[in-house]
Amino acid sequence: QLQASGGGLVQAGGSLRLSCATIGFSFDDYAICWFRKAPRREREGVSCIRLGDGTTYYSWLAKGRFTISRDTAKNTVYLEMNGLEPEDTAVYSCAADQLSDWHEHTPYEDYDYWGQGTQVTVSS
Repeated sequence: QLQASGGGLVQAGGSLRLSCATIGFSFDDYAICWFRKAPRREREGVSCIRLGDGTTYYSWLAKGRFTISRDTAKNTVYLEMNGLEPEDTAVYSCAADQLSDWHEHTPYEDYDYWGQGTQVTVSS
């Protein structure tokens, strides 16, 4: 089970930290990715992290602005978002997939677990 939180309303240039709490599965065997879905736009992959060794991956929209991390003691993954722009407005969701069949470009639909989304709204 995954529980996403931390969304909200922020002005352009502001920051938010999203959290994805994992419950009930082996932290080391999974990768967790953040995706976002804005109205009238396709779902986009944002960033991923391999929970066991902490290897991170970023899409073009996240590089230089967002940082993904994990807290193994809390079984939680974070997405620190800085320099937010109105174009970042979307519902952000986390998803988990077993490493045995995961790669950086695994489609959202192929993940094993999904959390509910958290709304991020950036005002201009």
